[in-house]
Amino acid sequence: MKFDYSNKVVLITGAAAGIGAETARQFAEAGASLMLSDKDSDTLHETVQKMKKMGFNCVGKSCDVTDEQQVKSLIDATINHFGQLNVAVNNAGVDLSRTKLADTDTELFDATMAVNVRGVFLCMKYQIPQMIEAGGGAIVNVSSVAGVVGAPNMSAYAASKHAVIGLTKSAAHEYGRQQIRVNTVCPYVTQTSMFEKDLVTRPDREQALKDVGRSAALKRIAQPKEVAQAMLWACDQNNSYMTGHELMIDGGMTAI
Repeated sequence: MKFDYSNKVVLITGAAAGIGAETARQFAEAGASLMLSDKDSDTLHETVQKMKKMGFNCVGKSCDVTDEQQVKSLIDATINHFGQLNVAVNNAGVDLSRTKLADTDTELFDATMAVNVRGVFLCMKYQIPQMIEAGGGAIVNVSSVAGVVGAPNMSAYAASKHAVIGLTKSAAHEYGRQQIRVNTVCPYVTQTSMFEKDLVTRPDREQALKDVGRSAALKRIAQPKEVAQAMLWACDQNNSYMTGHELMIDGGMTAI
């Protein structure tokens, strides 16, 4: 699918690696100018430099999305550098606890909610006024399959991703009259570097891949490029009537 983001400014959080970096690459190839952000400043710098070497118009700024002043500074820097903000991908997220609910550490629960929920809230809080100023825009928030179904041993993560969908639907209704579309994508397990770190702990990597992918109708996990394509489509100007929607990128996991 071919997209045209010429003359559009796109802000992506959690852009240093994985889905965020792949989404940045695809937006850049479609002609967008990019403001990339991540808490991991070293990896972010490497990603931005790679993008620049490929000829893309890209700048980076480190940001902890749980810190309101840092988020405000990120949005201000975007406007100061590019003069506008048209698209935002709120991708920064964490999965910090893999235990049953009663065994979940309270501090890890709070940290999960801080990044995955407060972070999305703060980003939209400062992105939306700039989009109103620009006459409209598109936001895509990254939730998860765990945002629409239960996730055993991941209760904190599931709760946070359900909350992302609630924020998305509410903002979509509140700002539709200002021509701001707000949607969310809900990926299943995706083969990122973070997931690869988990795989190396398994005795049989290929069997582990098959086991994880078995829950999907397609019998495999997602690739970052597939999730990124969905984000570009969700934000595309020709997809002008979709808002408040959770777009399942789950290989059919939630089909039944």
